[in-house]
Amino acid sequence: MGTTGAFAQGAPIRIACAGPLTGSNAAAGDQMKIGAQQAVADLNAAGGVLGRKIELELGDDACDPRQAVSVANQMAGRKVVMVAGHYCSGSSIPASKVYAEEGVLQISPASTNPKYTDEGSWNTFRVCGRDDQQGQVAGAYIAKTFPGKKVAILHDNQAYGKGLAEETRKSLNAAGTKEVLFSAYTPGERDYSALVSRMKEAGVEVMYIGGYYTEAGLILRQAKEQGMPVTMIGGDALVTKDFWQITGATGEGTLMTFPSDPRNRPAAAKVVQSFKAKNVDPEGYVLYTYAAVQIWAAAAEKLKSVDPKKIADAMKASGPWQTVLGPISFDKKGDVTVADYVFYVWKNGAYSEI
Repeated sequence: MGTTGAFAQGAPIRIACAGPLTGSNAAAGDQMKIGAQQAVADLNAAGGVLGRKIELELGDDACDPRQAVSVANQMAGRKVVMVAGHYCSGSSIPASKVYAEEGVLQISPASTNPKYTDEGSWNTFRVCGRDDQQGQVAGAYIAKTFPGKKVAILHDNQAYGKGLAEETRKSLNAAGTKEVLFSAYTPGERDYSALVSRMKEAGVEVMYIGGYYTEAGLILRQAKEQGMPVTMIGGDALVTKDFWQITGATGEGTLMTFPSDPRNRPAAAKVVQSFKAKNVDPEGYVLYTYAAVQIWAAAAEKLKSVDPKKIADAMKASGPWQTVLGPISFDKKGDVTVADYVFYVWKNGAYSEI
C-alpha cells in the first residue's frame, strides 16, 4: 500500500507536530519531530487513514509563547485537523486557545502544567502526566530519601518549571520537610554563580530544579565546580542525552522523574526496533508523540471521520486506545487516567530507571 497510487481518491489529511525545533530546548523538539514523522510514515505505509494519505506539517515555537500563537494560527491556516504538540506548557496553553477557536484537536506529548487541561477546552489532550502527579512523587521521595538534608527548590518562572517546583514543594512540606531556599532563576543565562553562592551559604545538599535541561545542567556543573557536594533532582525535561553533554561527569547521580521507560514496554517493541535499525534511540518524547498520532488515527478510523470535535468526544468516550505506550484512556478533561512517574538516575552518561 506504500505508494501514492494505492490511496483512495480524496485530498491528503493534514496533521501537524509543533514544538521547539530551534532554541535551548531543540533536543526535545527533535524527539517530537522524529516520533511524528515515523508515525505518519507507518500509517501511510499501511494505507493512510480512511484510505487517505497523511501529510505532516512542522511548526517551530522555540518554546516562546508568542511564537506558539503564531504557529497555531499558521497551522489553522494550513487546515490541519490535529496537532501533536506543543512541548513547553508555556507554549501549549496559549496555542490551545487558538486551536479551540479554529477547530483543531491538540494532543500534547509533553506539556505537564495542570492549567493546560484544567482551563482547556474541548480540544485539549495530553498523553503524559501532570505536574501535580509528578511533584507529588518527587516531594515524597526527597523527604524519604534525604531526611534531615538541606533542600533548595529552584525554578525558571515559566509555566512548566514553576508549576512543577510548586507542586514538589507542596508535597515535600506535607511530608514534614521544609526547604531552606525557594528561588527563581533566569533561563537563557550562562553564569549562575550568584545563585550557586546563595545555595552554598544556605548549606544546600539537595537541589530540586523545576526547569529545562540546559539551565539545569549549567547550574549543576557550576555548583560542582564551586565544590558543592549537592545532589540534583529534576523532572521529565532532564530526560535527554543533551543534559549530560552540558554536565559531563558532574551529572553523575542526578535523579529525575519520568514515566516508566516507554522503550521497554511490550507494545513499543516493533516500533523501537524500526528506530534502532535507523540508529535512532527513541528516548524522551519520541514515543509519546508517536502515540499521540496513533490515537488520533485510531479514533478517525473508528468514527469514519476526521472531524476534530467528533474525534475529541470519541477519545474521551471510548478507550482504552492501543498505543506504543500501552493502553491509554482519557478523563473528561483530556488527561490520561493513569500516570506512572518513577525515578531515573544518571550514571556514566546514560540514564536508567532506579
